[in-house]
Amino acid sequence: MSIVNEFLLFINVLILLYFIVVNGGYLFLIWCSYRNIQKFRDVDKIFKMTGVYNTNLYKPVSIIAPAYNEEQSIINSVNSLLNIIYANFEVIVVNDGSSDNTLSLLIDHYGLKPDHRYRPKFLSHQPIRQIYSSPRYPVLIVVDKENGRKADALNAGLNIASNELICAVDADSILEPDVITKMLRVFMEDETTIAVGGVVRVANGCTFKHRIVEKVLLPQTFLGRIQAVEYLRAFLFGRVGWDYLNTLLIISGAFGVFDRKALIKAGGYLHNTVGEDMELVLRMHKYHRDHNIPYRIRFIAEPVCWTEVPEDFKTLSRQRNRWQRGLADTLYRYRKMFFNPGYGRIGMIGMPFFFLAELLSPFVELVGLVIVGFSWWFGAINISFALVFLAVAIILGMILSVSALLLEEMTTRRYDRSKDIIILAGYALLENLGYRQIHAWWRLMGLLDYLRGNKAWGMMVRKGIGG
Repeated sequence: MSIVNEFLLFINVLILLYFIVVNGGYLFLIWCSYRNIQKFRDVDKIFKMTGVYNTNLYKPVSIIAPAYNEEQSIINSVNSLLNIIYANFEVIVVNDGSSDNTLSLLIDHYGLKPDHRYRPKFLSHQPIRQIYSSPRYPVLIVVDKENGRKADALNAGLNIASNELICAVDADSILEPDVITKMLRVFMEDETTIAVGGVVRVANGCTFKHRIVEKVLLPQTFLGRIQAVEYLRAFLFGRVGWDYLNTLLIISGAFGVFDRKALIKAGGYLHNTVGEDMELVLRMHKYHRDHNIPYRIRFIAEPVCWTEVPEDFKTLSRQRNRWQRGLADTLYRYRKMFFNPGYGRIGMIGMPFFFLAELLSPFVELVGLVIVGFSWWFGAINISFALVFLAVAIILGMILSVSALLLEEMTTRRYDRSKDIIILAGYALLENLGYRQIHAWWRLMGLLDYLRGNKAWGMMVRKGIGG
């Protein structure tokens, strides 16, 4: 065997080991998720039996919803937030310099009047033009400010908020009415909790009445159904598993609850990143460990926020490109935490795994396929090795996706038709045969764009959900 063939064989073995280690890690997360979900269900029964959900024991919450050019859905969105089932809350809508009729619709519909009460400024953001309140809806506050993007709008909302806890939610997302109550149970269980995330699910295909999900149905398009599987996998065994290990690195930007003081002490939301959700969580980890402050960052599987996902390749590719740039930017910002015992499991397990399994995976997957092909062509490996490689790369991916569906059956069971579960199982298998490789290409382009310094947000095309 020539030196070239020996080198190619060595590279193939490394790639095969990479897939075994990464997918082995994911299988371990599935086990952790199963254990965590079982524990959650047992505790949930106790809370329901005691009727604690109907008491006023929870802390007050400020719901912050940044809005930019949301005239098509802003009234329905705000109405859904005002109808949240909770004892003590306020809704802060931050109009982030919209160029359409978002603000005028809010003023007219809710009878908004200028509010001149003093508001201390803890975090920097673009100038506020006017703060409004509604005589008819005392819990509603609308902030009109100059455009500064989502993180800037959230910082403005944090300054305006008057309650101990913050719920950050996208204006076009739909929260289930009792979701805040369920989320805040975690703060009751452990007073050191500073943040908690919940499940975000695909709204495409579902029917809504008064911005409340009436019937959970599958999206009608190929991309919509593929993403339904992706979201189940990401939340039900990804984040649930990391929560079990007390190593959660991300709370979705679409929906999360935070301790306001902890959020402000950590510096609020960062302006110059496209991955503000993961960056914020890592910064909160770092701040509390640097200052030796006891804390917990949690994730629970039951609360649901519904969001619309893109159903065309162009928009979806921009979104995944941005997500990968945000991941790369965040891991690079906090590179000093890698393998640093001072940051516990976050630095020793969580960040290295995200670097290996999430950041590098598109490069290894695509380059690995090319190298395996060349190696077989030049005789460095035989057909048996090539088939083993493909089996590890594809079959394990299928197992992970199908496992997410099983976990969904253990938790909320929102898809009540057996037909829908069977269809999703089919897409869980199908996504590994073509879509996964396309998705890896989008993410690889995201890495390259990050290295080029691209910080563009990317236009999202939405059709609108809810009714």
